[in-house]
Amino acid sequence: MLVPLTRQKFEQIVPLIATGLQYKYYWGKFANFLQRLLISVVSLVVILLVKALFRLEFGSIIFVLGVVSAFFWLWYPVFQASMRNVQCRRYKYSGFFRGRILDWWITDQLVGKQETVNSKGELVIVENREKRINLEVGDDTGFSIEFDAPLRPSHKAIARGQIAEMVVMSNRPDLSSIEEFSDIYIPSRELWVSDYPCLRRDFFNEVGRRLREDQEERRPRRRRRRVEE
Repeated sequence: MLVPLTRQKFEQIVPLIATGLQYKYYWGKFANFLQRLLISVVSLVVILLVKALFRLEFGSIIFVLGVVSAFFWLWYPVFQASMRNVQCRRYKYSGFFRGRILDWWITDQLVGKQETVNSKGELVIVENREKRINLEVGDDTGFSIEFDAPLRPSHKAIARGQIAEMVVMSNRPDLSSIEEFSDIYIPSRELWVSDYPCLRRDFFNEVGRRLREDQEERRPRRRRRRVEE
């Protein structure tokens, strides 16, 4: 099932400004925080040195640059998430897709390499791999997509045949060509499968709930018509 979404509803579901989950995603690990903090300190020191050496009189501009630099470690994850949201919002049309999990499997993905030296003084390349879950989701029309995300313990509840929901994006009004799609929600398990949480989950769940209610209301009407016939 594919239901077109209005532009207003789509912009509610895919926010412009980062949500808490999106901010957490780009906050990263402690090493990422230290890197941003180092950039903040270095930038602030450079601004102060330039001001002192050249005796700049642009007090308000220097102050703003100083504040921006000092809090780079704090606001940069918001900027990263917001820019990623913009990439999704650039599509003109969108739809709410509901299908079923046709298949799933687990793979190992190379996420980086690290050079180190062993006890013999030999150079060793260590590969950093990440286990990822792969889902194939489709419907009765033959439409299907493949999606992968980092493997989580909660993914043990995933099984073939479960209903899966997502938002799909396109530049065609009839959604005949899907350019991008969001993270996946499995309502029977209240489970999200995602790498980057691009959706406002409260708005998305509300849309899904209304569509499920509409489907349930239509079923009795069809049965009554058959009885009357």
